[in-house]
Amino acid sequence: MNSLGFARHGDKENSPFFEEYLVRLLEERDRVGLTDMIHEIDALMITVDPGHSIQYIAELALMTPYHYLVTLESESHWTHILRIDLESPDILVREVKDPNLRGIFRALNEVYPVGARKPNSRYMGEVLRVSNLHEVSRLQQAREFRFFSQDEVRKLELPGNLAVSKPSPYTHNIIAYLEREPQELRVYALGVSRIDNEVQAVYEQAKNTQAKLGIDQLLLPLDHLATRVYSQNRELAILEYLSWSSYYFWGAYNIHDQNSSTNVTKSVHGIPESKSPAKVFTANNTPYFVNHLEKLPSPTETFVRNYGPRLHHMAIAVRDGETQGLENIDYVVNSIAEQGKGFLLDVIGSKSEGLKQIFSNASEHSSLIIEYVQRFGSFDGFFTKDNVAVLTEAAGREEGVQAVV
Repeated sequence: MNSLGFARHGDKENSPFFEEYLVRLLEERDRVGLTDMIHEIDALMITVDPGHSIQYIAELALMTPYHYLVTLESESHWTHILRIDLESPDILVREVKDPNLRGIFRALNEVYPVGARKPNSRYMGEVLRVSNLHEVSRLQQAREFRFFSQDEVRKLELPGNLAVSKPSPYTHNIIAYLEREPQELRVYALGVSRIDNEVQAVYEQAKNTQAKLGIDQLLLPLDHLATRVYSQNRELAILEYLSWSSYYFWGAYNIHDQNSSTNVTKSVHGIPESKSPAKVFTANNTPYFVNHLEKLPSPTETFVRNYGPRLHHMAIAVRDGETQGLENIDYVVNSIAEQGKGFLLDVIGSKSEGLKQIFSNASEHSSLIIEYVQRFGSFDGFFTKDNVAVLTEAAGREEGVQAVV
């Protein structure tokens, strides 16, 4: 495995520190066998405040191809498992039962003014499939990466068959490892398993609506996951994630108009994004405290200052083609908007440019935005700079970014 054998894209210049340690870290990762033992993203973990998981599942069931599978009930949490199939990541929606429950994940929200308004609502991180959990954990600990102990995992009420990292100082996300062979089912060792009748009812209603609208066959699995971090942590967050995963640095583009850069990492294993979504990191080019001098836009760093470093959006791919005379993405967005779901802007891009994209409003339940992206024909890029600039500017109009704090 050669994690450095991929073409570099983009025009963003990185520091000598980044370029040196990108080579050294990935060469070492390959040499010790971690790249071979760490595979795709198996699941995403999201937590919401008390009373929000059922309506969030209804929202996801309408706006994405995910299906409700089962609920795992533990002492202080419900964890609802959403699944498309075993070729795509699961989503674990975790609801805190007691609004007064305090812990490390809540603490990550409470120091940020908008994040504190929904203290338990945050994206937690990814579960990565590994082929040898003991060896991967041993090697990562030897590289000075830190994990919660098994007793701490139990007290946090996370699945007991996961090795779970401490939160990143750069993204505030965790990484978990799950040992599983490709043909084996995903199993999460947590609590009592049951079908929640209330969740099942709203799920079925949403899927019936999705089918009536004719969008159920147009929505494809996840395309990418986009995290926003502070400007000074951009390179560190990327290098750290590459060290935890088996991803490589695809490249970065400088979005001058929005004073930011968009940085992309992808799986070295040559599997499609539908199986293991690309991980995108966005950061300001300059820190917030020079804004009053430079008079530059700062939608990305304002988001981070208000919410904290965290996932900003999940991108859902839309099947290429047309429906009722409209390109599929336009048909999907129109259909969902008719159900009362809002969007931050109109669909941007064009077939001639190769792709079209749009951001939804942030979810009132998770604070996450859903992006839809349709790529046309033989388009082989990941995005266009013009689209990213418009999307970044639109994200700055989101209510939580505009908040006066």
